[in-house]
Amino acid sequence: MDKERISGKEMLNLINKRQSDRGYINKEVEQEKLERILEAGRLAPSACNSQPWKFIVVNEPGLRTEVSRAATAKELGFNKFIDQAPILIVIVREKPNFVPRIGGSIKNKDYSIIDIGIAAENICLQATADELGTCILGWFNEKKVKQLLNIPENKRAELIITLGYPSNPHREKKRKKSLEVISYNKY
Repeated sequence: MDKERISGKEMLNLINKRQSDRGYINKEVEQEKLERILEAGRLAPSACNSQPWKFIVVNEPGLRTEVSRAATAKELGFNKFIDQAPILIVIVREKPNFVPRIGGSIKNKDYSIIDIGIAAENICLQATADELGTCILGWFNEKKVKQLLNIPENKRAELIITLGYPSNPHREKKRKKSLEVISYNKY
């Protein structure tokens, strides 16, 4: 395994470069890059190392079209771009280990949802490092997606990540000012 480290400045630049891309060019994603991206998701940390996820890569054109249709809400204007992405990664929530389930029950937190968010961002950051674009989607017809991908009834399809070469340039981030979201030692 490569022991090289990136600097803190390089990491912040990568985070700044990551954006939600809603347009893709017609170019295939190299298998080596896809495997690296999936490995980044697999290596994500999780509560008690429960790893409550399964990643389903949808790259067969006909099936990808069907999943895209299940994720498009034309009347609301949501996800119209999804069919441009050559790859979709569906993140399915698996049952977490016993300890995080009990801890989550006591603390009224579902750690598996947090864990999936971390894995999704790992996927997106690796894609950005490999000069690919992504967009994390939570709005889709879960029942239809589960049916199309043979996902068991007792599992949740939580997110779909689009993946491909972006057609639009990097945008400047619009974020709240630091003083609005950061404080020290008190709210």
